Amino acid sequence: MRQIVNTANGGSDVLEIQEVPDLSPDTNELLIKVKASGLNFADILARKGQYPDGPSKPCVMGYEVSGVVSAVGQEVDKSWLGKEVIAFTRFRGQAEQVLVHPAQVFAKPEGLTFEEAAAIPVNYITAYLLITVMGALQPEDSVLIHNVGGGVGIAALDLAMHIGATTYGTASQRKHQFLRDRGLDFAIDYRNKDWYEEIMSLTDGKGVELVTDPLGGKEWKRSYKVLRGTGRLGMFGISSASEGTEGGLKGLWNMAKTVVGMPLFHPLPLLNKNRGVFGVNLGHLWHEQEKARLWMDKLLKGVEEGWVNPYVDTTFSFDNVAEAHRYIEERKNIGKVILIP
Repeated sequence: MRQIVNTANGGSDVLEIQEVPDLSPDTNELLIKVKASGLNFADILARKGQYPDGPSKPCVMGYEVSGVVSAVGQEVDKSWLGKEVIAFTRFRGQAEQVLVHPAQVFAKPEGLTFEEAAAIPVNYITAYLLITVMGALQPEDSVLIHNVGGGVGIAALDLAMHIGATTYGTASQRKHQFLRDRGLDFAIDYRNKDWYEEIMSLTDGKGVELVTDPLGGKEWKRSYKVLRGTGRLGMFGISSASEGTEGGLKGLWNMAKTVVGMPLFHPLPLLNKNRGVFGVNLGHLWHEQEKARLWMDKLLKGVEEGWVNPYVDTTFSFDNVAEAHRYIEERKNIGKVILIP
């Protein structure tokens, strides 16, 4: 089988397609023939050497796939054979075959393509934690979704709209019409305007109840500042540290500058301002598989009910994975980017 191998830290040229022997399931594993694999910002950071949770190189990244179960181990229910499924993968998902435990596998909704199905696990679980589980967004609330045009941003918008909250989002101007058509109430052009001033103007100086922020660094300070009483800041990334396509020393320097700019949240100001802050890192929740199944089941029910609508911007073949990385790094995508074996 073929797989995408991250051979070293650096630019997209370090990605290689390599052939390895076909996989065979252990007694408690399923073998999935992959039809679509998700590409996430964590994969970009890992390639650059800016992702502490990534495996040592050479490695195969990939947290999510959709495909068909082609073999099962002796202890696995044989009814899985031939089924179209979605699966979480703890790396190694960007390959033609993956091995997973049954607890990581879900039946693919019939109404979704394989590409759309692969867009659900990482983006929608992350958004569900930010908006519903930890963000506790209510219908009377308002939410600012940074990078609302990205994969997690689109998912967060779906969830916020289902709840009935007022939605604000930052995105480049070219994405605004798409986002408005999808249901965003207020789009903010962060490249040509100061998003903080814009949101305060739109809310008559009050701010919002919830901010979802993947930016990191000094932007977390401003996102915290824009919260009104009882507001919550949900942090889930540091994309501002990865501007440009290079890795190596320059990438590490960008990361260091971002870390230095991060705020320190002391308990007393939180008490006095009636604000909350929390973080989401899906890669650190593998010990909570029972919760993950509960969240995923609710999201798949949302697919059936029509309020979860994964959007795939474009697909790239495995052979064009370097182009796929650059596409995301240059912020060209609206929604999800998918890799096809």
